[in-house]
Amino acid sequence: MSQTMTTTTPNTMTSPLFSTDYHVYINHTDAGGIVYHANHLVFFENCRRDWFTKLGLSGYFMHSDTGQVQHFVVSQAQLKYKKAILLDETIDVRIDNVELKPASIVFYQSIHRRLPTDTDTNHPPLQHTLLSSGKIVIACVQNQIKPEPSSTDGFSTQAATAPMQPIRVPEALHNTIQQAITQHSHNSDLYSQS
Repeated sequence: MSQTMTTTTPNTMTSPLFSTDYHVYINHTDAGGIVYHANHLVFFENCRRDWFTKLGLSGYFMHSDTGQVQHFVVSQAQLKYKKAILLDETIDVRIDNVELKPASIVFYQSIHRRLPTDTDTNHPPLQHTLLSSGKIVIACVQNQIKPEPSSTDGFSTQAATAPMQPIRVPEALHNTIQQAITQHSHNSDLYSQS
């Protein structure tokens, strides 16, 4: 099975699949007022979760017809840091592209500085505002056993350490994401023709 390597640099010439603004607070930064590098992953995660919510998806935890818990885990993260993110600024976190695989979803994401002139959300800011970009792979897994309530903590110890196995992305979730990708592609084609 051959694999292809793709770049983590987003295509800023097209509109993102999803974009949302976040304010940078003190808890995101180090003592110098610069966003701690791991918090780039937190912003990417929040953006993915907000996109799932916008699509009407319940988030990362799902239940199969048999009651098994299905969810996503990050299996790969590649980040490229370009410029510092600073305390009290507003950043634009994006999902630039998504690839659906049988048992995983690949997200190409980026963080941009929100400049005072960036009022039109249909057109991305210029390249110089790119702060970081990443390729994040989330794998779909299912817990091997069904959690059973215990009298002390709500879950048994066995359930808390349940092994997971990779599974296919559930069909309803796959179809919802594919529809969003197709709609975005169609809208981008219409925009480029005008």
